[in-house]
Amino acid sequence: MGDLFVWLISFFILISLIVIVIFQLMALADLEFDYINPYDSSSRINKVILPEYITEGVLCLFFLVTGHWCMSLLCVPYLYYNARLYTRRQHLVDVTEIFNMLNWEKKQRLFKLGYLIVLLFLSIFWMILTALEDSDYD
Repeated sequence: MGDLFVWLISFFILISLIVIVIFQLMALADLEFDYINPYDSSSRINKVILPEYITEGVLCLFFLVTGHWCMSLLCVPYLYYNARLYTRRQHLVDVTEIFNMLNWEKKQRLFKLGYLIVLLFLSIFWMILTALEDSDYD
């Protein structure tokens, strides 16, 4: 039963990460369609960058602590990419360059979204498998 709670917690962490990335994509789309100005768009995105990185780190550490090594290893490339951006100080969106980098920023977030959706489906699969195994013992 404890393993089921681990998968539920990871499910909600992944959902929160997906919501953060979709929020960033919506801010970029609003900028592209000229609904908001570049300053507002970049400030909205920059406010959620560090919470995204911290949440991903917590998820990877959570999988590592609970003994789900494969899922932890699947989280490592995303965590490494975020850490590399942060250490190079390339993690924040620049107001003056946001129009020039708009397509790159959108592609980057779409790739992150796809990666998180794959992790979410794997987490759902393992959650269902764990629930079925727990029901077999009852």
